[in-house]
Amino acid sequence: MSAGAPRRELPALSPEQLALRERQGAGARYDADAAPHAHLDLARRGTAYFARRLMQLDDADLDAPSLLPGWSRRHVVAHVGYHARAVARSVEGARTGVESRMYSSDTQRDEEIALGATLPTRALRHLVDHAAVHLDVEWRDLTDAHWDAAVVTAEGRAVPARETAWMRAKEVWVHAVDLGNGGSFLDFPPAVIDGIVSDVFRAWTRRGDPGAVVLRATDRETALGAYGQGGPRVEGAAADLARWLAGRGARRLRVVGGGELPEIAPWF
Repeated sequence: MSAGAPRRELPALSPEQLALRERQGAGARYDADAAPHAHLDLARRGTAYFARRLMQLDDADLDAPSLLPGWSRRHVVAHVGYHARAVARSVEGARTGVESRMYSSDTQRDEEIALGATLPTRALRHLVDHAAVHLDVEWRDLTDAHWDAAVVTAEGRAVPARETAWMRAKEVWVHAVDLGNGGSFLDFPPAVIDGIVSDVFRAWTRRGDPGAVVLRATDRETALGAYGQGGPRVEGAAADLARWLAGRGARRLRVVGGGELPEIAPWF
C-alpha cells in the first residue's frame, strides 16, 4: 500500500464470529481428558484418507457413478460433507444443553445430498474440508462432562456424545471406498475393521434381524465374531469379512464345509 493510499477498513465481525473467536481462544486447543481419544483418532485418520482419495479425482471424475447404486461420486462427497455438519449440530447440542438433532426431519438428509450433488465442484470440495474443521472445533469444545451428554442420532436414538466419534469414523472410512477409485477395506486400521463388525452385529441385534453366522478371520489368531446361534462359518481376511457385512460385496470368502454364503441383513 502506498503512503498516500486510504487505509482499508476490515468488515466488522458478526456476533457469531465473535463468539467463535472467543471459544477458540488465543492458543492451541486439545481434546478433553475424558474424550474418546481412540475413536477420535480413527475419525481424523479416516477424514485424511477420504481427502486423499477425493484429491486423486479430477473434477470431471466426480460425475461418474460411485460404488453405491444410484449415487454419483458427487452424492458421496456431498453426503460426507453434510454428515459432518449434522454430527457437529448434535455435538453443539451436547455442549449447550439445547437439543440439536442431526436432522430436523426424515427428508432433510436426502434433500441435502441431492442439493449438494449439484454444487459447483470447488464448493463441493470446500464443503468437505470446512465441515470437517467445524466438527473438530465442536469436539474440542466439549468438556469431560459434555462427552457424556445425550445426543440424538439420525435414527432417533439417544446416545452419549462420545459415540459421535465412531459415528463419524465409520462414515469417512467406508465412503472413501465408495468413491470407487482404489480405496479398499484392506487399507483400514484393524480397529476400524473390528468396529464395523461389531457395529453391524449391534444393528442386527437392535432390529431383531433373523439369521446366524460365525466369522473366522484367516489373518487373525482369534475369532472375529458371531451373530445368532450356530450358523455357517464364513472365513476370509478380516477386511474382506467386514466388507461383506458392510454390504460392499463378497470377495475371497468361503463357507467352511462348502455351500453358498448366507443371506445377511443390511447394515442400515
